[in-house]
Amino acid sequence: MIPDDPEFERFRADALARGFTEVLARTWAPGTVLDTHTHPFAVDAVMTAGELWLTIDGRTRHLRPGDRFTLDADVPHAERYGDAGATYWVARR
Repeated sequence: MIPDDPEFERFRADALARGFTEVLARTWAPGTVLDTHTHPFAVDAVMTAGELWLTIDGRTRHLRPGDRFTLDADVPHAERYGDAGATYWVARR
């Protein structure tokens, strides 16, 4: 969690009100690549810094600060982070 950030707190409160059970900030190192994998939870996230290329079903989205993405549980996807790494706020359930 990011203490004392009113925007993060609004994101967190909204996510919890919508039934998400965990809300956190994730930061990835520059150039990180995660080959195709799944998660046992659904996500709703917003990019806050850096770049992410998210690939689902052979389609890649280039995400930058302010962009949102969602992902259902158990959906195969791959992630590639930019030269400056990336940070996003993510709600999970």
